[in-house]
Amino acid sequence: MPSIISRYLFRELLSPFAVNLLFFTIIFFLTKMLRLTDLIVNYHIGLGAVLLLLVYSVPHFLVFVLPMSVMMSILLTLMRMASDNEILALKAGGASLYRLLPPILAFGALGLVLTLAMTLEGMPRGKLAIKRMTYELLTTNVDVALKERTFSDGFSGVMLYVSGVDMRNRSLRDVFIEDGRDPRVVTTIVAPRGQLFRDPGGQSFRMRLFDGSINRVDLAGRTANNAEFSTYDLQLNLKPSSKIGRFKVKDEGEMRLGELQAYLDSLPRDDKHYLEALMEWHTKFSVPIACLTLGLLAVPLGARLKTARRTAGLGAGLAAFLTFYVLMTAGQVLVEIGVLPALVGVWVANAVTAVVGVTMLVQAAHEKPLWVVGRINALRRGVLARAKRLGWLPPIETASGGGSASLDPLAGPVCLATPQGRAFHRPACPAVRHLSPDQARCFASREEALGAGFTPCRRCRP
Repeated sequence: MPSIISRYLFRELLSPFAVNLLFFTIIFFLTKMLRLTDLIVNYHIGLGAVLLLLVYSVPHFLVFVLPMSVMMSILLTLMRMASDNEILALKAGGASLYRLLPPILAFGALGLVLTLAMTLEGMPRGKLAIKRMTYELLTTNVDVALKERTFSDGFSGVMLYVSGVDMRNRSLRDVFIEDGRDPRVVTTIVAPRGQLFRDPGGQSFRMRLFDGSINRVDLAGRTANNAEFSTYDLQLNLKPSSKIGRFKVKDEGEMRLGELQAYLDSLPRDDKHYLEALMEWHTKFSVPIACLTLGLLAVPLGARLKTARRTAGLGAGLAAFLTFYVLMTAGQVLVEIGVLPALVGVWVANAVTAVVGVTMLVQAAHEKPLWVVGRINALRRGVLARAKRLGWLPPIETASGGGSASLDPLAGPVCLATPQGRAFHRPACPAVRHLSPDQARCFASREEALGAGFTPCRRCRP
């Protein structure tokens, strides 16, 4: 039966998880909002169809949002417990940092199950539904698929170019067509204006052109003729192999696990699609496992980041997830160019995160400084030192020993003390962070502060 500590910690993780899940999902939705608004306003796609596209996209969002939310909830919860001295109280009662792992791992396992459901079922179904719905929209509104100032070969035997699409009256501007459906005659049609209509059946369209000209070249007879027209109708048929016509063929991301495994078994190992399918197979499991590895990394970070600022935890969590995503992307690229096998390239991000997380957890459990935090602080000091040499940082005015002098904050540790208190602090300590330079007494070193009769702060430990 779970102990009181485990139940308490698990309950504490639920609220920040829900908040982070909602927050990151909204962020992902906002990235799609411009395109969806364009479909509604300019292309007159119904609101119901746009909302369905948004719903079908949710599993794809959740595949990345769930691991991020699990990590952020663990990080913020432990940061809150550390700032309220709850972790210190647990240690005083004989419970080490390892005692917090069972509920955290159980919470990560819950995120793993949810993410696994998205990768195995939700995302393939969602992608397939989006593909079929996109086909229906494009066959109904084929001008949505036409790109301005781009040659389009989606129609059989016809190359089409339009300089602009006016969605107010659904007309095409500056239309250029090269019709090569007759191998004996090359036909070129130019018109300043045109409209595209869909015939019943979905694969056939009719383009009506206005005030243009037709130029025909008979290659066999070596003749050419040109004619002008006020109205001209041209029948167009979609290519059977075009992107619109391939909607029934599933790609690797739209296959469920059984279909993907059967597809892998049917391909020779030297086929270019075999590597893509194998990477997709491993990704379906590596992304859910990230809930555990990222959650494990968040434990020492949250337990040692003793700050009341939630933004610090948010920044640390986003930096950790960004590093994980960069490693995952780099591994996939190395697989595609043949440097790494698929097994190594897809799982390298989880392996690195797990090793770093375990190492930092052992250091935090034994009250040792986290080497990652030390590297970050060293980098920060280097950046500040360079900024000072370039004159970007002003000197700190201080009054040490009753006099006034210019104290270099990079020459050594700077300790601050309030005029009323008898403790000295780090400059980033919440107890003195709000003070202005003329309100704080500064010391160039810890020894100087101790010699003046001040005691170190128990919170920031200068």
